[in-house]
Amino acid sequence: MTDKAQLHAQLVATARELIPVLKERAAEATKLGRLPDQTIADFQEAGFFKIVQPAKWGGYELDPQAFFDVQMAVAEGCMSSAWVLGVIAIHNWQLALFDDRAAQDVWGDDPTTLISSSYMPVAKIEVVEGGFKFSGRWGFSSGSKHCDWVFLGGMIPPSGPGEAPDMRTFLLPKSDYKIVENWDVMGLQATGSHDIVVEGAFVPDYRTHRGVDAFGLNSPGNAVNDAPLYKIPFGQIFPRAVSGSSIGALRGALASYVDSTKVRVGVNDGKKTKENPTAQYVIAEVTQIVDELELVLKRDFEHSMAAARGEVPPLTVEERVKMRWNSSLVSPRCVEGMTKLMGCAGGSAVFKNHVLNQAFLDINTGRGHVANNPSNYGRNLGGVELGAPNTDFFI
Repeated sequence: MTDKAQLHAQLVATARELIPVLKERAAEATKLGRLPDQTIADFQEAGFFKIVQPAKWGGYELDPQAFFDVQMAVAEGCMSSAWVLGVIAIHNWQLALFDDRAAQDVWGDDPTTLISSSYMPVAKIEVVEGGFKFSGRWGFSSGSKHCDWVFLGGMIPPSGPGEAPDMRTFLLPKSDYKIVENWDVMGLQATGSHDIVVEGAFVPDYRTHRGVDAFGLNSPGNAVNDAPLYKIPFGQIFPRAVSGSSIGALRGALASYVDSTKVRVGVNDGKKTKENPTAQYVIAEVTQIVDELELVLKRDFEHSMAAARGEVPPLTVEERVKMRWNSSLVSPRCVEGMTKLMGCAGGSAVFKNHVLNQAFLDINTGRGHVANNPSNYGRNLGGVELGAPNTDFFI
């Protein structure tokens, strides 16, 4: 076993050790509306934020599969914790694509500094000498209270006739933005996905990352961070950060359902639920959903990394479109599986303190993320298969 394989196994083992701890903290986290500070500290100590961080800054530079195995394990204990881990840790991967001066700004004094985000392209942007004057309000910045920097989306208007808009990610320090605490939702309550407000901040050009560079696998940071890990399209990494936690949450809910069904007795008929054919069949159905989603995730990342290493030809647009579609299907499929479990869990599952209830709310809330809505991605895939041009450059 290689050193990286051993590290991968150890990280997953540590994540699994945290599952009962995260379950115990779940109620407190929901009440706080954010993760407990100790949970972030545990993730830092375990090295979870280092998994896809550049080696130059103390990171492990492991394959994405290692990270998503950890995220899915964490989600078995608390999906909110896994969601925040997924989003924030992947930012350590994206920062490697920026001009290296941006990484110096963020990690120069402390390589454990964290970044939140909202990629909504809603910024009001004015081009000024050396960069941009930047304003706006963004929603859904998960884990923002734990972070000292933020990635925000913006679209620079075309510079002339025939020019395309320039989609970028802008990097700002905490001193340049305000967090508006407005996260009051039905599920994923502990993600603390508040609004971010910026009023006329200056963002130097080197603290921006162009979408066209991410698409073309030719980002400024590739000159410094040249590991194959950083030659995977951004549109294949980030969407998985907001879908992978649903797989783990469903896997955890299934385990809880199996445990409770083994001892449950129907109130109305006095029969053992474990002998109910419907309950038995639901377990088989949901097991298949989890297996299918995990296998496709692993297959897609294995192929992406093989392409990044030059072991197979570079990913084609058609392959990227297909893998983007695969990611968008995760959340709806987990909603389907979770609904099946709830339908057989009995009346007690409607109570807020029931373990399946929280998983049901979390998975359905995660389904609301734009990256987890398969409609556009499915139409794009079908169109490309029929000879139409690709319409999605976030692939």
